[in-house]
Amino acid sequence: MNEKYYDAILNIKTEGEQKGFNQSFHYHRYEPTPYSGLDILFNHYELKKDDHVVDFGCGKGRLLFYIHHLYKSFVTGIEMNKDLYHDALENKKRYIKQRSGKDNIHFQCCLAEEYEIHPQDNRFYFFNPFTIQIFMKVVNHILQSVEQFQRDVELILYYSSDDYIFYLENQTSFELKNEIIIPDLYQNNPHEKFLIYSLNYIKQS
Repeated sequence: MNEKYYDAILNIKTEGEQKGFNQSFHYHRYEPTPYSGLDILFNHYELKKDDHVVDFGCGKGRLLFYIHHLYKSFVTGIEMNKDLYHDALENKKRYIKQRSGKDNIHFQCCLAEEYEIHPQDNRFYFFNPFTIQIFMKVVNHILQSVEQFQRDVELILYYSSDDYIFYLENQTSFELKNEIIIPDLYQNNPHEKFLIYSLNYIKQS
């Protein structure tokens, strides 16, 4: 099944990469996670209806609509690029036209480090959206939120940089829970995989 097929099922338009570059070198250009990769991820990783997923650098919202379609989870997309943010809002209009029920899809146009982690947020997705400096700030905000509102949280990393991994494993209490490779791509590129890092608050207390 190709990209156009899935976009048609969800009634959205998410193909293509970001045109131009971001003003800050700390933020990487947007590129959507391949649907083939999402299929593999969620064949091995399950979400619940009451999970709250935050996608940092969500672009046009592909991941969030895919998750909502499968699980009806609460999903929030954080996007700094105004054009991509507006594309995501247009996709939301098209997506919800075909569906009934509670609207659990939200988008916010801001820098990742400016997003206020909500007490219900418990799953966080990163497709290598920014440099390690920004990643550390975001993870620190997540950890502060967990200290204040005790809960288990997980990070889902796709195409993760070595800096992300080193930081999580050496400077935080997150532990690697699972590694999910994309077979057709991984053999040529070891970054083509998902890493699931978990923080069990009760265990760490």
